[in-house]
Amino acid sequence: MTAVTDLVAGAAALDAADPLAHKRNEFDLDASVAYFDGNSLGAPPKHVAERLAVVVREEWGGRLIRSWSEGWWEAPVRVGERIAPLVGAAPGQVVVADSTSVNLFKALVAATRLNPGRDEILVDADTFPTDGYIADEAARLTGCLVRRVVAEDMPDAVSDRTAVALINHVDYITGRAHDMVALTEALHRAGALALWDLCHSVGALPVELDSCGVDLAVGCTYKFLNGGPGSPAFLYVATKWLDRFEQPLAGWAGDRDPFAMRGAYEAGAGIARGRSGTPDILSLLALDAALDVWDGVDRDALREKGLALGEFFFRCADELLDGATILTPRGEDRGHQISITDDDAAKTTAALTERGVIGDFRPPDVVRFGLAPLYTTYGEVLRAVSTLRELRS
Repeated sequence: MTAVTDLVAGAAALDAADPLAHKRNEFDLDASVAYFDGNSLGAPPKHVAERLAVVVREEWGGRLIRSWSEGWWEAPVRVGERIAPLVGAAPGQVVVADSTSVNLFKALVAATRLNPGRDEILVDADTFPTDGYIADEAARLTGCLVRRVVAEDMPDAVSDRTAVALINHVDYITGRAHDMVALTEALHRAGALALWDLCHSVGALPVELDSCGVDLAVGCTYKFLNGGPGSPAFLYVATKWLDRFEQPLAGWAGDRDPFAMRGAYEAGAGIARGRSGTPDILSLLALDAALDVWDGVDRDALREKGLALGEFFFRCADELLDGATILTPRGEDRGHQISITDDDAAKTTAALTERGVIGDFRPPDVVRFGLAPLYTTYGEVLRAVSTLRELRS
């Protein structure tokens, strides 16, 4: 009981001193639930529903088709500019459009065109499965071969045949964060381009695409960015490549004059050429509203809290979960999730949910807990670990 009492006191003290504690009030969260699945679907900021009501009632309903020329058409680039500071990108390099998978396909094919004479795509062997699927199809289209290599081995695996390497910034199973600077530099020394998947890092830990020299990046917006289910993804193209960026899904939205209706496509200037089809305005503007919660957020403070939440999770687990196997690294080489192995992960996750602790599992034996610094509390971390202990006893 002494250990539990100490943990309760520790959680209360940490929550009281949390410089981001006020941000939780901006989210629509059920107080009876401890939510740890923001790494799959972020919680909704309270004002998004009101903003969408205005879009539907006034912009769609009141202005009808006139809204396309009153801000809708430019929204993919405008919202991209709001995401740019969260990924360490200067203006003009980020566009919001389509899904992560679609943007990944665009980026992979474009990368092979930017780096001609090379016939290999390296893929992080532990990547989220869809990245591998997309890479395989991009390789079929471009005549390249795909080679799967664990991220840490890429500096030794890259060769003069490698056009591009695709790496997940944070591993979706273990939560390990890969060294963006070191891996990008190693790829560049061999003449290969670096394409990073930021789905499990954007909105969770600082990302510095420009200073790391990254060539291309993609990421979703419905996890830690809280854009809503199915909210559109983003594409980053480094300024040095924009004039040569030739993506394979040449659609009218990326044309230099979309409404000219010419018979032949001519890519637009700048990052707008990363667009393909008509944007999903309702989802896009919901994301735009959701991004308001990032106004004034210090990214270093965000990272400090994310790491501190993880440290407190480790402390609780060490005290309460004797013999638990935690896959997530305990150093700073991790994102904002904790992954624990469990022989019956699906059953355990369901039992946690029944008790108001919502995480998720990944087959065959991993229970994941996402730590969203804007709204996760230390008290909730203790509740999660305590509930796991009850289930194990």
